[in-house]
Amino acid sequence: MNDNNEDKTRLTEPIGDEKLPLTQSESQILTKQNYGDKFQEHLLEQYKLFIEMMDRNSSRRIQSNNFYISILSSLLAFIVLITNKDISQFKETKFQAIAFITVAILGIILCLVWYVGIQSHKTLNSSKFRVINELERQLPYSCYEKEWAYLKKDKRYKTFLTSTSVDRILPIVLCIPYLGLLVYSLLTFF
Repeated sequence: MNDNNEDKTRLTEPIGDEKLPLTQSESQILTKQNYGDKFQEHLLEQYKLFIEMMDRNSSRRIQSNNFYISILSSLLAFIVLITNKDISQFKETKFQAIAFITVAILGIILCLVWYVGIQSHKTLNSSKFRVINELERQLPYSCYEKEWAYLKKDKRYKTFLTSTSVDRILPIVLCIPYLGLLVYSLLTFF
């Protein structure tokens, strides 16, 4: 039998509220005694790196939001251009019917993709915060856990909306004109 089998023995290490399986070799590097003198220095560097990665993920989410808002607004502007600025007075042509339905469906699909992307960013950030919280337990002060503890004690916490909660509203709101355009197009042309 291979000597590496011992390294693959499964252990569990508490991470947040869950216990995630770790290999024995992974669990050994989690203690200063097994790692060496540079444990705290390397832990702090990993912590800084993880904070930076979390910040980049948040920046990507903001860029993604800006991208979808721009595209969806441009599609609505396109509709205004092809209808000569008055949707109720347009000439009912086959081209306009196809353009309306196509733009409406495209807008709805983009809103759905955007919403799913926001959910994905939320899941990724939640996981990153769990790792950061675990890392902070090995540092002198747990900044992020303390921040949430103070926030939850605040009486205004019940009305607190995370940025993800606000972000999830945007695709829904921007989907409304596209749903209206689709219904209007189907009722008018068919």
